Amino acid sequence: MEKTFISHFFINFATMKRIVTAIILILSFIPVLAQKKEINAAIDNLKANKNLEKVETSMMTLLKDSSNISNEKIWNLLFESLKKQYQAGNEKLYLKQKYDTASLFNIASRMFAVMTRYDSIDAEPDKKGRVRPKMRKPNSSTLNSLRPNLFNGGIFFIGKSDYSKAYTLLDQYVSAAEMPIFKSYNYTAKDKNLPKAAYWAAYCGYKLNDAQKVLHNTYLALKDKEHYESMLQYLAATYMLENDTARSIATMEEGFAKYPKSEYFFSHLMDYYSQKANWDKATTLTDKAIKADSANNMAWIAKSTILINSGDYENSFRISQSVLQKDSTIEDAWLNAGLAKYNQGVCIEHDTNDFKQKRKQVLHYYKEALPYLEKYRSLCPDNADKWAMPLYSIYLNLNMGKQFEEIDELIKKRK
Repeated sequence: MEKTFISHFFINFATMKRIVTAIILILSFIPVLAQKKEINAAIDNLKANKNLEKVETSMMTLLKDSSNISNEKIWNLLFESLKKQYQAGNEKLYLKQKYDTASLFNIASRMFAVMTRYDSIDAEPDKKGRVRPKMRKPNSSTLNSLRPNLFNGGIFFIGKSDYSKAYTLLDQYVSAAEMPIFKSYNYTAKDKNLPKAAYWAAYCGYKLNDAQKVLHNTYLALKDKEHYESMLQYLAATYMLENDTARSIATMEEGFAKYPKSEYFFSHLMDYYSQKANWDKATTLTDKAIKADSANNMAWIAKSTILINSGDYENSFRISQSVLQKDSTIEDAWLNAGLAKYNQGVCIEHDTNDFKQKRKQVLHYYKEALPYLEKYRSLCPDNADKWAMPLYSIYLNLNMGKQFEEIDELIKKRK
């Protein structure tokens, strides 16, 4: 009886094992059937030239499975769906039918991304270490023909202020020069648009506040002589954003040396030298700017500011007056003229020797400073940090009670 039970148990276990194995085989076959169904549907859609975007999405989904990554049929169906979409868009544009131009550029970008990705897989060494890509030649030919649309699309999206999409297309255009699939085209030597594309890609990075994108193709972008000055500006701003002050200042100094009439390089360097109280460098910078353009009022105002900080109030006032005679709307010229006179009075007031005899001279300078500082206040009412204390001192010394009370109240409120 015992033997019969044991024999019956083993028969059942063996049967169960076969059933489980069969279930596993069926379950493993289900994805294969589903994949085959997807592929057959894609083939039918492509033959009928319909649902092309659906085919693209379907094949991209299949490629997410690592076991499909080398499946040529899936890749070819994906290529075909993209090509047909691109051809349809091109045809509509050619026939001047209604079509979203942005779509054509986006399709070109997707084709480029897909085909270059496949090339890296297609070019993997075989078991013997041989590299024999099957699709490189036809795919490189296809991509080479549509590559100009990556550049055109980048410029198009810049015009739409879509800097993220613009960067993607322009970066694809530039990166092609280093890809093995395009080696035979020798873009680096033959494509004259490469530096320009690199510059516009950097421009997009600058607009996106993305330092990595600005700096990605710096060397190539600086070869675009048409935009060299602008590129130096973007680099200087990006280095400062990255807290690399030394490189930022060095870039601006290079920019000023090449473009001494540039307001950007001059103003930023002037601010930096002033913050560091490096008046020698500030003076050299200003003198060079004036030499390059004697009508540069910004440089003359900077010169008068340096002279105030150096204690040469007479020459500072003389320069400010000269600027105002040419253009009375320049606010800082009014400020500097007033401060030059005011500081002359302050210097005498702080000199305790024979102060009583010099009192008239102090008041004389304050009276001269007054109209300039009041004019500056009227032009720049929000810049109280520059005009409030000098006017407070002048009103006090000139016994201008009403004006003094008003500004005293203003200063108290500011505190």
